[in-house]
Amino acid sequence: MLSSDTAQEEAEADETPTESVRLGALSLPARIIIAVAVGGVAAFTAWHMAMVFLFVAPSNTLNEEHHDTVRGYIYPEFEQNWKLFAPNPLQRNESLAVRAEVTDEDGTSRVTDWISLTAMDIEGIEHQLLPSHTAQNTLRRAWDFYTKSHDDDGDAVGLRGELSESYVRRITLLRLADRMDVDTVERIQLRSTIQRVPAPEWRQEDFDTSPVHEELDWWVVTTEDLPTGALASDRTGEGDQR
Repeated sequence: MLSSDTAQEEAEADETPTESVRLGALSLPARIIIAVAVGGVAAFTAWHMAMVFLFVAPSNTLNEEHHDTVRGYIYPEFEQNWKLFAPNPLQRNESLAVRAEVTDEDGTSRVTDWISLTAMDIEGIEHQLLPSHTAQNTLRRAWDFYTKSHDDDGDAVGLRGELSESYVRRITLLRLADRMDVDTVERIQLRSTIQRVPAPEWRQEDFDTSPVHEELDWWVVTTEDLPTGALASDRTGEGDQR
């Protein structure tokens, strides 16, 4: 004869359906839907991991053959800024600054001091739990786009070079809009500063870590460059005069 405790445990076990019983209780269409959903998630996960692996892996026959497919999937949502097996961190700091030629209310022109655009972005990143993607990447990627689409003499290479100039101008004026009335800006000039990161104490390398500045030519600001699109009486429609 079973004790009351044992009988109670068996009764509770009988009342608790197993996983197979619960799935078996579902209708055939419901089980098909669940199976298709699980299979779809598994297939997408495998595809995603394969694309990321091919993107970050060293150059090989497979990722070269499917280069367009891999890059088309990765950019822009899943971009990776590191390389598998061969990390190569930057060994220099690069910053971007701007100064503007503005027209005061009395009609006189003056040139502002250099304003660090990079410092503006850093202010939006430091001490922020969730810094914006704009502060982290917009200026950096725009400048990288600019430098890679210009030759050693600073001349634009094809349409991409001209597009990069317009892109950088608009981002710059968008940043300046937080500091001044950009409708009064007639011209802007950019300056990049590159400084090597000092070698650690345990390395014997000795190289110059002083900052190196490079100033671009002045750019004329047009209404197309302004973030507000406001018209000014003395502006022209020519956007690439220097």
